[in-house]
Amino acid sequence: MMSDIEIAQSIPMQPIDAIAETAGIPEDALEHYGKYKAKIDLARLPDTGQRGKLILVTAINPTAAGEGKTTTTIGLADGMRRIGKRVMVALREPSLGPVFGIKGGAAGGGYAQVVPMEDINLHFTGDFHAVGAANNLLAAMLDNHIYQGNALNIDPRRITWKRCVDMNDRQLRFLTDGLGGRINGVPREDGYDITVASEIMAVFCLADSIADLKVRLSRIVVAYTYDEKPVTAGDLNAVGAMAALLKDALNPNLVQTLEGTPALVHGGPFANIAHGCNTVLATRTAMQLGDYAITEAGFGADLGAEKFLDIKCRMANLTPSAVVIVATVRALKLHGGLAKSELNQENLEALEAGIPNLLRHVSNIKEVYRLPSVVAINRFPTDTDAEIALIMERCRALGVNVVLSNVWAEGGKGGEALAREVVRLCKEEQGNFTFAYDTELSIVEKIRAIVQRVYRGDDVNILPTAQKQIAQLTALGFDRLPICMAKTQYSFSDDKDLLGAPEHFTVTVKQVKVSAGAGFLVVLTGDIMTMPGLPKKPAAEGIDVDDAGVISGLF
Repeated sequence: MMSDIEIAQSIPMQPIDAIAETAGIPEDALEHYGKYKAKIDLARLPDTGQRGKLILVTAINPTAAGEGKTTTTIGLADGMRRIGKRVMVALREPSLGPVFGIKGGAAGGGYAQVVPMEDINLHFTGDFHAVGAANNLLAAMLDNHIYQGNALNIDPRRITWKRCVDMNDRQLRFLTDGLGGRINGVPREDGYDITVASEIMAVFCLADSIADLKVRLSRIVVAYTYDEKPVTAGDLNAVGAMAALLKDALNPNLVQTLEGTPALVHGGPFANIAHGCNTVLATRTAMQLGDYAITEAGFGADLGAEKFLDIKCRMANLTPSAVVIVATVRALKLHGGLAKSELNQENLEALEAGIPNLLRHVSNIKEVYRLPSVVAINRFPTDTDAEIALIMERCRALGVNVVLSNVWAEGGKGGEALAREVVRLCKEEQGNFTFAYDTELSIVEKIRAIVQRVYRGDDVNILPTAQKQIAQLTALGFDRLPICMAKTQYSFSDDKDLLGAPEHFTVTVKQVKVSAGAGFLVVLTGDIMTMPGLPKKPAAEGIDVDDAGVISGLF
């Protein structure tokens, strides 16, 4: 069996000009980055006024067994094209940290991939480097301001802005810098985040123009004064230079699937401390160019879809026409208590015990957000017919719409049934999209609404530190912002070991911080890592390039 990278390298790509022609993108709107990738100059892209139907792909709570959300997203787009639909797919860009760590890349898998796979997973068009440069310019200007006299009265103990690098490097989590005497800076405790955790990445993904980008950048809070007033990037006069670094990156990246379906891969914020979606600009461009725009949100529906719907759709005035919820037999067996080492064996009892996790996500999409939905069972080679039949039977008995997807093995052909069902949903079932909460509620009321309505927990326990932060943020006028929950992705609760569909739990809120540029409050419910570390045997050890320049080992 070929690896993902071997499959990707075995299928010839079309020149990016041909992909652009398929998508209806004029030649003068392309900024080429080699033969197979390009940026779209949105200023040169005519707006026909068309707005295609937006399809969101989400999933059950992720597990070590894998769910294949990106693979399903790509395979669905290929399947739609095979049944004659004009379609675009919009995805996030992979971060180098996971590529070289445990998780690997994020360009799909099997015969449902976006290519050039190597480029997308590595430097691509330099967007992440631009975000990192803008982030670190702001950090340099902040420290320089303090060194040059500190006219803004910044308290060095209350600096909230960190430098970043797009790599898993635990050694950089906590640092003391500015050492070496007066001419080398002001000594203070510091640290690094991974680039995808930078608020600038979230700002980049939510901005709808250069003007909006600059407004959002100006609002970023980087520190507080001795009298506890926020200090922003605008106060430091850093916005123009930061925007100049991000100007070209703001244009969406055009690539293709293995079957030649046009794909936009653009932006990639963390799905924990940020909203975990590709850029608003890429999503809108996909809707402008296709009758159907297929996109995804990070992690499971309790995190990714909740943030896509309650943050991104609210800010960008988007309304999905349908939602696809991806599940696998393997992942549901893990949620049912089966050990990872036993997943390749048929176990109907564990599978049945794990199905409630899927059903709760379906219920949220239908009852909380009131959107048409379909469950996509992403088939793995080890799944048995009895296991597939059990999921289909349980879903149908409860009135849950379900389709088998085999895109990993068959590409678009394996996604045709799912594509037909998504088209049917868009034509025949009208949603009545609502948010999980109203932003006019207090901070605590919004947190409680998410915990009770989406997670199905009993209540929240807000620790004293978080209570003080909520009071301060309310006094500063940030209390009407949407909520971005930072919690474990593995469970509906804030305990990663509570799998399945737990009940009667309380979510503990430890801290509440403002991402004023992005336009939301980050609510931390556990120890969320903003700078991951490499595992004992990182994926980087298996990556190589031969004398001909062919890369191997990416997955």
